[in-house]
Amino acid sequence: MNTVTVSRLWLVLAYAAVYLVWGTTYLANLYALTALPPFIISALRYLVAGLLLAAVAYGKRQAFPPGKEVRDLAISGILMLVGGSGLVVVAEQYITSGAAAVIVATEPLWFVLLDLPRWKLYASDKKVMTGLLLGFLGIALFSHLAPVRPGQEAHSSNLILGTGLVLAGCILWVMGTLYASRRIKPGGYTLWHPTIQLLAAGFFAGLIALVNGEWSRFDGLAVGVEAWGGLGFLIVFGSLVAYLAFAWLVTVQPPALVSTHTYINPVVAVFIGWLWAGEPVSGPQLLALGVVLLGVILTQRSEIGAGT
Repeated sequence: MNTVTVSRLWLVLAYAAVYLVWGTTYLANLYALTALPPFIISALRYLVAGLLLAAVAYGKRQAFPPGKEVRDLAISGILMLVGGSGLVVVAEQYITSGAAAVIVATEPLWFVLLDLPRWKLYASDKKVMTGLLLGFLGIALFSHLAPVRPGQEAHSSNLILGTGLVLAGCILWVMGTLYASRRIKPGGYTLWHPTIQLLAAGFFAGLIALVNGEWSRFDGLAVGVEAWGGLGFLIVFGSLVAYLAFAWLVTVQPPALVSTHTYINPVVAVFIGWLWAGEPVSGPQLLALGVVLLGVILTQRSEIGAGT
């Protein structure tokens, strides 16, 4: 097998991981949440994945980043993985996995809003501005139509809380990504880079769980196979397979192309949630999902967005 074939094969596998695996992690969160508190889920997920990856990086004798880069990696990891993905886990206590995934699909829109150095360019592009309006209109429609978590139908405020938590998570993920892109040199990527992000996020999530009292209430023996299985899926497939694939792809592919996972993840999450967990999905909700994706596509396909 020649180098070109292997390269194409790895690209296909990496995109498949980012497209499909990340779309199923929303359902895995639900299984983990059946017996595990949200920040303990994040702490165990990132610490275990980070330690496994550290062993591999050490075994390969890869170069450890300098001190300043370690600091920047830790900060970006906490913002993205605790503030971003961690808040999504918290939100899934209140909204369905499909609804959470659809809201996360607005990440490219937040990149436009928060990339202040390029804001004037974005504001002058009609496709970008139309995409922003459509994207957030779609989110408003989907959130209005989306059901709350089963058993919480009497608490409609949970829908607002869950939506707000996911939107906050999107903003923090984007902030972490922009911070890393501006502080960390693109060259010299090693396995230590995602390892540091994972370990920093794991320790920080564990600290939040301690402050929240989650550890004092935690009884590992009382956790069932279903919850451990969900956590295991998040560790192996979400934090190792998909996250490593994403971290590698952004070094070898245009960011706009890699970010197309935001088109696929919500579709996968909504379908899997409906098929596997029986989460209700209505025709108007699917229409709202289409509006969100249209807004994201318009933003990404503009002349400015395509060049990012």
